[in-house]
Amino acid sequence: LVSLFMSDLMVGLVVMPPAMLNQLYGRWVLRGDFCSLWASFDVMCCSASILNLCVISLDRYLLITSPLRYKLRMTSCRALALILATWTLAGLASFLPI
Repeated sequence: LVSLFMSDLMVGLVVMPPAMLNQLYGRWVLRGDFCSLWASFDVMCCSASILNLCVISLDRYLLITSPLRYKLRMTSCRALALILATWTLAGLASFLPI
């Protein structure tokens, strides 16, 4: 949940203010090289948010389907690995195309 919070917070603090300026002025008013960086952060934060929701859904599914084996399966190391995989995949999908 903290990872989902961070991705949504980054959308609100990093992605939305330049998007708001873009909508208000009808054109990109910031430096030109900042546009591709902003677009990458937009894709990364939104992808991380979606992937975090998928990981949370998977976690809830595992808890419901096998509650007695859940603690053996979902260790803190595995949870951390899932969070790192989520952010790594989101980062690769957004910053590799630049």
